[in-house]
Amino acid sequence: MKKILLYIFPLLLLQPVLAQVDRSTYPEPGPAPEIKLGDAAAFTLENGLKVFVVENRKLPRVAISLVLDRDPLLEKEKTGMLGLFGEMMMGGTSNRTKDELDEEVDFIGASLSASSTSLFASSLKKNQGKILELMTDVLYNPVFPEEELDKLKKQAISGLAASKDDPNSISGRLTSALNFGKDHPYGETQTEATINAVTVADIKNYYETYFKPNIAYLAIVGDISSEEAEGLLKEHFESWEKGDVPSHTYPVPAVPTQNKVALVDRPASVQTVVNITYPMEMSTNHPDFLTTRLLNYVLGGGASSRLFMNLREDKGFTYGAYSSIGSDKLVTSFSARASVNQTATDSAIHEFLYEIKKMVENGVTESELVAAKANLSGSFGRSLESPSTIASFAINTQRYGLPDDFYATYLQRLNAVTVEQVNAAAKKYLKPENMYITAVGNAKEIEDKLRTFGEVSRFTNMADPEREIDTSELNLSASEVLAAYLSAIGGEEAAEQIKTTKISMSAEVQGNKLNMITVQDSENQVMIQRMLMAGNEMSKTLLRDGKATVSAMGQSQTLPDEQFEYLKMSMYIVPELQYETMGYTISSDGVKDIDGETAYKVLITNPTGGEVANYYSTATGLKIRSEDSITGVTSYGRYEEFEGVLLPVQLSVESPMIPFPLNFEVDDLEVNITLTPEELN
Repeated sequence: MKKILLYIFPLLLLQPVLAQVDRSTYPEPGPAPEIKLGDAAAFTLENGLKVFVVENRKLPRVAISLVLDRDPLLEKEKTGMLGLFGEMMMGGTSNRTKDELDEEVDFIGASLSASSTSLFASSLKKNQGKILELMTDVLYNPVFPEEELDKLKKQAISGLAASKDDPNSISGRLTSALNFGKDHPYGETQTEATINAVTVADIKNYYETYFKPNIAYLAIVGDISSEEAEGLLKEHFESWEKGDVPSHTYPVPAVPTQNKVALVDRPASVQTVVNITYPMEMSTNHPDFLTTRLLNYVLGGGASSRLFMNLREDKGFTYGAYSSIGSDKLVTSFSARASVNQTATDSAIHEFLYEIKKMVENGVTESELVAAKANLSGSFGRSLESPSTIASFAINTQRYGLPDDFYATYLQRLNAVTVEQVNAAAKKYLKPENMYITAVGNAKEIEDKLRTFGEVSRFTNMADPEREIDTSELNLSASEVLAAYLSAIGGEEAAEQIKTTKISMSAEVQGNKLNMITVQDSENQVMIQRMLMAGNEMSKTLLRDGKATVSAMGQSQTLPDEQFEYLKMSMYIVPELQYETMGYTISSDGVKDIDGETAYKVLITNPTGGEVANYYSTATGLKIRSEDSITGVTSYGRYEEFEGVLLPVQLSVESPMIPFPLNFEVDDLEVNITLTPEELN
């Protein structure tokens, strides 16, 4: 007890002193220190290669970064080529195959990678000579194998297919196209056609044109002195021949003359991806660079920003709302974005506009500016923990024409920014009346709400204006569309004669074969779908007795009734025969452009209110797509005849459950067979 009193008594004496501390105001910040970065040794080889060496003896490692400083390129009909280049460069050399190169890198525990504007390597100090040998072999002797390009193009097209149904990817394409235009390097969009158009000759031509030492910077960081590095780098890089490199200029995109609304219809969406944006000029060497960093932090730079506190904490419209002001020596953009509740789309946009206008009219407060400075100072300080930061600072100083003390005085200049300067920047750079208001979501639910902010322009998921369709002769009702579909596949009577099917399909997933076996028994209302990889069952979906059960990894789960209602039509070979008898309602939603094909859109609503959108070609009557918020998007390709009925034998499945599309080909399709008990369980 005595010991306890001894501890408590001094605290009681201190209470009057503690009570005098005023915690309602921030303490006065101390003066910002000048950062002692440690100079990077610099020299230039005779071929023009600019070299920076940062000695760091903490670990026995070295890292070498090579960066090309070229103008952005407009790829046009070859858009996507630059994205393939790095892997192509790593596809082997005249001295080593790709496998041999990978094995040699792995054997010494090193790393080696490439992109269209860089090479990077790292290794233990004792292996620095070997990794430089491998790095320069890739730099001087790439062979760009045709088979590697074929593989990379397939992967790129698969990734593109996945992005077509990803709302954030769709939003990114749309905002880039609006801000910069599709005839600008930052706005052009790759397609299957542009990727397929890329040839090995294009890759070689790019390499021979732009991989020149006189536009390159090289930084070496680690357990190495500047003297040792100079000798080593001269040995490996001095033979690299310089050459003339073309320069490119582009017109500066203008902000819209008034707010414009752009919409991409994604019927499967239950949220809306909102992005409010416009092009602007801002670069690292701009006088307002630091001021705009602080401005953006207060507006939408983190979890304490105005946008976040308003849209998430106060209104509950989203999990997070953010803004950004880019930095680029050519052109950049302002962006304010969030994924919001579909029902709150217009309310969320209103709050975005309110906060942006409020920032222009009233500016920031002193306490907000203090918090922003503290955050940016902390981020800058943490970045200094990496030795490679010093190398990048040295490169950036020369590459972007920065003052020699730009980074050394960073904190001092940041701390010197005043409220008045930030508020002046808000009036100068925020454009609440000159923005693109973009939305990716279910147009049926949100389009009318968007008209509050202006005339709505529709775009495709590839950021092209929706094709205007002459609907004067395309006026079938939903019932007539379904009747035309049944006629197109062979007639209602023939379709009704198909009672059972067993379908075996396969798709390639990252080089592995995925098999899907589907058994349907329409009369007994049973459907079983098995997914197999290398002969092993990965999952099984069973629909029977009014229930849906999914089994995977030894565990089973019965799906809720709402999800069963979405799935139960898959028990039927031709579900269009069942809509009326099963109590579904159908309605027409006009005519749409589906990847260049004109199609009737028919909405099918199940008894629980769930909705599926089917698209039927106006030219052939065949179903070309189906989408909903549970299973995702299924696109139907080629049809073939089975016992007088056309059934699809090519399917592309894009599901929210998987990160990439599955492109299935039917290997075998049997109709009206007797199904065994094993096949039905």
